[in-house]
Amino acid sequence: MVELLLVVGLAVAVFVGFNIGGSSTGVAFGPAVGSQTVTKLGAAGLMSGFALLGGWTVGRNVIETMGGEIVSMQFTLGMSVGVLFFVGMALLISNLFGVPASTSMTAVGAIAGLGVATGTLNEEVMFEIVSWWLIAPVLAFWLCAVIGRYLYPYLDVWFRLEQSEGPLFEFNRVASIPYPTVSANATRKELFVTVLVVGIGCYMAFSAGASNVANAVAPLVGSGAIGESEGVLLAAGAIGLGAFTIARRTLDTVGNDLTDLPLLAALIVEVVSASLITFLSLIGIPASLAVSATMCIVGLGWGRATRTVRISDAAAVAVRGRGEDEEKGPGMSVNALTAEQKEVTKIGEEDPDTLDASDLFDPSTTARVVGLWILTPSISAIASYLLFTFVPLSA
Repeated sequence: MVELLLVVGLAVAVFVGFNIGGSSTGVAFGPAVGSQTVTKLGAAGLMSGFALLGGWTVGRNVIETMGGEIVSMQFTLGMSVGVLFFVGMALLISNLFGVPASTSMTAVGAIAGLGVATGTLNEEVMFEIVSWWLIAPVLAFWLCAVIGRYLYPYLDVWFRLEQSEGPLFEFNRVASIPYPTVSANATRKELFVTVLVVGIGCYMAFSAGASNVANAVAPLVGSGAIGESEGVLLAAGAIGLGAFTIARRTLDTVGNDLTDLPLLAALIVEVVSASLITFLSLIGIPASLAVSATMCIVGLGWGRATRTVRISDAAAVAVRGRGEDEEKGPGMSVNALTAEQKEVTKIGEEDPDTLDASDLFDPSTTARVVGLWILTPSISAIASYLLFTFVPLSA
């Protein structure tokens, strides 16, 4: 019976890792894919390698945290299987809708459901985690909203991150051995920024592996069913499988559906979200890469869309309504600036036709993303609570 339960547990862990790969790949490389910096196949390969590296190094500490601090009891094999099952189901629902779920939130939700059912929940730890779940996405949104409204046009003029036609690299051969060379159409600036964007994506994949490997196997390792190294390899392999298969939908959602993402915007999103994940990891909070990156994208798009209106004008309209003398003529679009133009169109003088909010971020897609962020951990927590309340798997 124990051997059969172990087989089921391993299968569920693979199922969870598979869905983690589908969700986290879109978050880590969606900006790069959306800006056509890397292909979906290339993103899957990079995700697999760096997730394994993150899990093998930093991820060992996260496994120990997930296995013992949220609940004050040791996992049994039956408890491990139950927790992992509901984590996997919640993530599968999210991936079927093409939305990058927060694996950390679903995993913590399942363990919290177990803790409430058994009376072993560490409320102080849960309060701290949930507090950061509320603060982090708001902080991500407003950081990028400020950048989008006040800094993005200046950065666009300064850096002019235009992509040249054709591939960035070309392949030549020495005898039968291929080697890459920079395309003749590519500039040094484009090469530098492309390497930077992909590098930050790889760093995000490393962070996702460090955190999410624990979400797949921490209960099994905590119960002593498998060793730590074996658990890391199992989870990383499953994440790679998900990256090459079901990740395509989340790559489309993050890279294309939420906002029209040029290369500069991809760089901003990846820098801000990676910095938030690093900070949360340093203070020991299960970091939600999905929430921070996606809210960065939404915030950047919203901030750029609001450049058509000055705050003072909006306040005046709200108080007394718009009069004919308050109408503003359309200004020059930021997108219409040439490389020689050094001035940026001021806030309130942007042409609304060129900075339409619906073109920069999709409100309906955003609502679907936020709704499923709330739904997936809720499903995981409630189902886990009901299972451990009525089925004696904790014995």
